This record gives sequence, C-alpha cells and structure tokens, in this order.
Amino acid sequence: MTNSVLVVPCFNEETRLDRAEFLALSRAAPFDLLFVDDGSTDGTLRVLEELRSTAPERIRVLALEKNRGKGEAVRRGLQGGLLTGGPIVGFADADLATPPEELVRLESELAASDLQVVVGSRVMLMGTEIKRHLPRHAVGRLFATFAAEILGMPFYDTQCGAKFFRDTPALRAALERPFLSRWAFDIELIGRLHIGTREAPGIPREQFREIPLRKWIDVAKSKLSLADMARTLVDLARIDRELARLRAARGST
Repeated sequence: MTNSVLVVPCFNEETRLDRAEFLALSRAAPFDLLFVDDGSTDGTLRVLEELRSTAPERIRVLALEKNRGKGEAVRRGLQGGLLTGGPIVGFADADLATPPEELVRLESELAASDLQVVVGSRVMLMGTEIKRHLPRHAVGRLFATFAAEILGMPFYDTQCGAKFFRDTPALRAALERPFLSRWAFDIELIGRLHIGTREAPGIPREQFREIPLRKWIDVAKSKLSLADMARTLVDLARIDRELARLRAARGST
C-alpha cells in the first residue's frame, strides 16, 4: 500500500533545517516526506537533495523555480502527494515547531478514524507544553477569532502548521486554484473543503476535527513577522469575499 505523504515547504532553510530529525522521522513515520523548495536563494535545495539521497525511498524533493510563498508551496506539494496515490496528505513547518511525534499522532488519528480532516491546535492546557511568544499569541488569537467567523466553524486555531487530509474529490478540487494569501491559505483551504466547489461537494463540518497538541514550541527566527501577521489580517477580507462567492455558486448548482 502506498504511504501517506507529509509536505514540508522550505524557503532559505539551509542553516536551520534539522537534517537528523527529519531523517529519523522518514525512517519511523507512517508517511513519506515531500520537501518543497520555494525558490530558495541560499543552499536549501542542496541540503534537501543531500537529505533525499540518504533515504530516496522515503524522501522526495520538489523545487519551484522562484519564490511563490508558503501557500503555493503547500498547494503544489499536496498535489504532488496526491499523485503518489497515498490515502492521506498533510503539511508541517520546516522548523518542526510541531515535533515529529505529534505529526505521527495526527496522521494516525486521521488514519484510524472516519474523519476527513484533522488540524493540530495550539491550546495551552495543563499537562501540555505549548510555548508561544506573547505578542504573536495575542495577534494570533485576534486572527483566529476573525477566521472562525469567516468560516462559520468554531475553530480555535486555523494557523497551526500541522494538518492532514484524506484524499477526496473535495480536496483535489480545493487545490486546483492558487490561494489568495501567502500566509492565510489555511483558511481558504478549509473554507473550500467545507463549502465545496463546482467540481465537488463540500465536506460536512463533523468530518473536521481539531486535535490539541501535547507539545508545540515557538521557534526563534520565524519567517512570519508581526508585520506579516498584520498584513495577513487584511487578507481575511479578500478570503471572506472569495468564500462568499463559493457559497453563492454552490447554492446555484
């Protein structure tokens, strides 16, 4: 049986990519790894090719010719993962803020259930190790409130970089068009999946599940600055209009 696929978008990760952790993950996880180099200008592609050579049966590399943004890197990667025939595809950040054991747990939760989407959620609960910088956390909570309202779904955390999806017509259709936002693409993807498109009906909300992470560490030198987060708030208005058009189109079919 073909393995599931985890997509890891990368941009200028030469000095901080943890090769040993990813190699160990490729050997132990129930999924293969697909690294997408998003037009890096440093030695990231060389590092990824070296990593691929250590486990070519479990690690693949997709190189984009120029930087398109995280959303496009993830979209192209998920499409590539679906082409392998794997039953599940997902994505995670290159900094492994969501640690390998949690990624394995999320994929296993989806594989063992009748769900179609599982989303990691950074909820600070007693007994968990969720470490987030206060300013980023504050902006993130504001963002999450708007995102839940736009989606019409009670998500606590749409932006955690750890999500897995079962291969469905809804997912394939949702990935057909590029996303509007480089960073808030998660909301667009969830919205497209739930609402559906002209090509495929949506996924009922009960088929989505947020799973609180046991561990998540806010990694220093994150690529998403506070300024980027503020600009992404503006993207929410564009996404809101886009999802409204989808709802109208679905209502007319």
